Amino acid sequence: MKLSNKFKFTGRRQTIIFAASLLLPLSVVAANQFPAPDAEQVKRGEYLSRAANCMGCHTTRGGEPYAGGRTLKTPFGEFVTPNITPDNETGIGRWSGEDFWQALHFGKGRDGSYLYPVFPYTEYTKVTREDADAIFAYLRSLKPVAQTNPPHKINPPYDNQFLLFLWRTWYFKEGVHEPDNSKSEEWNRGNYLVQGLGHCNACHTPRNVWGATQDSKLAGGEIMGTYWYAPSLISPLEAGVGEWSIDEIVKLLSTGINKHAVTSGPMATVVRQSLQYLSPEDIRAMAVYLQSIGEKRSRNEALKKIPPMPERVSKYLALGKPVYEKHCQGCHGESGEGVPGIYPPLAGNRNVTMTSPHNTIRSVLYGGFPPVTAGNPRPYGMPPFQHIIRDNEIAWVVSYIRNTWGNLGSLVSPEEVDSSRGNEF
Repeated sequence: MKLSNKFKFTGRRQTIIFAASLLLPLSVVAANQFPAPDAEQVKRGEYLSRAANCMGCHTTRGGEPYAGGRTLKTPFGEFVTPNITPDNETGIGRWSGEDFWQALHFGKGRDGSYLYPVFPYTEYTKVTREDADAIFAYLRSLKPVAQTNPPHKINPPYDNQFLLFLWRTWYFKEGVHEPDNSKSEEWNRGNYLVQGLGHCNACHTPRNVWGATQDSKLAGGEIMGTYWYAPSLISPLEAGVGEWSIDEIVKLLSTGINKHAVTSGPMATVVRQSLQYLSPEDIRAMAVYLQSIGEKRSRNEALKKIPPMPERVSKYLALGKPVYEKHCQGCHGESGEGVPGIYPPLAGNRNVTMTSPHNTIRSVLYGGFPPVTAGNPRPYGMPPFQHIIRDNEIAWVVSYIRNTWGNLGSLVSPEEVDSSRGNEF
């Protein structure tokens, strides 16, 4: 076929232009491979991303939302959260819905590499495809943020994909949430939110030496790299709510405070960033599920008497009494009764008497506030005392409040106070 003059190419430059013109339609298709976002799907994705608290990890202090850059410290190294805004070069702008599903459900990166379980795909695998697609639609609707984050600093030999493959073989099994037909729809929704989207197991379950959550789900455990203890959601001696009413559980989850407890540390952050924004129906569903798994104490256990203290223990506790009277009694009361809705009681406070004293020690060291929520917009806080009283005095006063007014807990040493220090959450 004879080309007309306008299609004759006599030089390299013209050939390149012609080739580029052939590729242009392909580039346009690539740039527009995603259909226009559905407004309802994006709105639902925003809600689900709140429920999953994606912003909590994927936003560094003072940084752009969802642009990553937050460092998560673990015994295996330091992991830096990625940028999940739709920037083409530094974020997920070139990702497809299938890529996002692979990450959430299978724990695999866009290039097929295995992701480290510091990203809780071990829980997110239970998220439905419909919900995953909605979250992805919302993330793609965000303003792209060009932000290159530092690489992970993984300690050898854990920076090995083959070892990660073995870890996955032993400890990870993908699978979406399966409803229990013997339970109510509300219970199943709560189970899905707690075990899947809310990934509560990631903090509230003990881990083995390889960082894998153990079979005792929601039985409490140290939160890696934070020096905080996430209490058992089953035991009535820790944070189990089997003996509470549904309304009491709902109030704590949505406002961060009720007549029994005040959330602090990482849990206060979860309430502030995530739980307070959930619908009343979803918060109630979580409360129904949590109440159902919480154990109840027998009458004999509830009335169990505290045995007499050895003289040496009494002398050690006596060292904490003047420290309490000087620094704590003004707010928490002479008998540890607190002030309802303002200062939490210490008498009968499970957070004070838990097996692990870390949370109480850190509260004394660093102080803190309950979360600012719509239901508790101006919470009363506790000042830090690490610059006022010494480690041995902190050990004395924490031991005192753990073993006074009917409380019964282990004694605390100055060495435990020192070991409880770390990065403040």
